[in-house]
Amino acid sequence: MTVLTERSLPRFGGFSLGMIKLELRRMMRNRRTVIFTLVMPAVFFLLFGTNAKTRHETVGGGNVTGYILVSMAVYGAMLATTSGGAMVSIERAAGWSRQLRLTPLKPVAYIAVKLVLAMIIGLVSVAVAFAVGSVSGAKLPAHAWIECGLLAWVCALVFAAFGLFMGYLLPSENVMQILGPVLAVLSFAGGLFAPLDTFGHTFATIAKFTPVYGVGQLARYPLTHDGNLWLAVANVAAWTLIFSIGAMWRFRRDTARV
Repeated sequence: MTVLTERSLPRFGGFSLGMIKLELRRMMRNRRTVIFTLVMPAVFFLLFGTNAKTRHETVGGGNVTGYILVSMAVYGAMLATTSGGAMVSIERAAGWSRQLRLTPLKPVAYIAVKLVLAMIIGLVSVAVAFAVGSVSGAKLPAHAWIECGLLAWVCALVFAAFGLFMGYLLPSENVMQILGPVLAVLSFAGGLFAPLDTFGHTFATIAKFTPVYGVGQLARYPLTHDGNLWLAVANVAAWTLIFSIGAMWRFRRDTARV
């Protein structure tokens, strides 16, 4: 006589540190991802932020080199978190969405793993940029080293949601080759690579509605104490909500087809 036993469901819907470690190792094997998210922002900082002029010109309690460092750390966190979220596109192309329905792993747990993975990669990217900056002439007040780094990392959550949204929206294994130029354009438009007043009042007004604006303003605020802090917070919150809703919408449509 065969005894049927009820299949036990994993705790937290399948969300676990073991799964995060597995996903992290798999992502780090991708050399293109490592170079794109961890190395390139630090290289850009060394190219554009370490000349004699930027080292000696002051901003807030630090120097322009420190200002550029924070901007490049934000850019690196954007690339890293977007890349981490957009990995779902590769897994969709491999048929993982269909396999997901056959496992005890809950969809919410799967999304949570991707978000945590994206934020871990973002943290590493910020840490690498700050480590390079600390030995390359960047000067920030002691509190700003911590606060700017934390804000650059935490606020990049908006781009983890953006990466998930795009990963479910774009059925492409080369999704980051599409999103890389998009992020570069958004960075210019949001004032991350150049002060907003450089291009006139109209450009500065438009920039405030881009998803990069709030992240850049908040991350640099401990150094500059400049800009509308509440507007920046509202910008980050609004875009995080928009991208999160978009990601959930596309996720439900994607899993509904299998």
